[in-house]
Amino acid sequence: MTVWVDADSCPVRVREIVAKAALARKLPTVFVANRRIPLQRNAYVKTAIVQKTEGSADALIRERAGGSDLVITRDIPLAAELVRKGVSVINDRSEVFAAGTISERLSLRDFMQNLRETGLYESPEGTFGPREARLFSNAFDRELTRLETK
Repeated sequence: MTVWVDADSCPVRVREIVAKAALARKLPTVFVANRRIPLQRNAYVKTAIVQKTEGSADALIRERAGGSDLVITRDIPLAAELVRKGVSVINDRSEVFAAGTISERLSLRDFMQNLRETGLYESPEGTFGPREARLFSNAFDRELTRLETK
């Protein structure tokens, strides 16, 4: 199993949680971004720097992630593709994307994007505090445990 992190917009606290878990569980982990990202490196943590073109991090993850891997991304279309391939996916807000719900989640995302583009909806400013970090850490641990016992 490898943990893949779509790291361009990943909160710092999530990167710290993932890097710490990689070391503790001896899990190969790859942070994919189009720039250098600050994180605590260890023997299990690597970075993959991709071109600064739209979707290049997604393309690398899409190409390399397999059925026993776990991907962390907030990109719903990427999550949908990966779930259809049998890859486990969670976002940085502790949401686990599943085969039975990903189509609905993708439809909701598209609907909200259309509302934003027409000026009918403005996304609220989201914060990532201790509560969100705890929720992510718990969801991440549950998914890792589930995958390790498969």
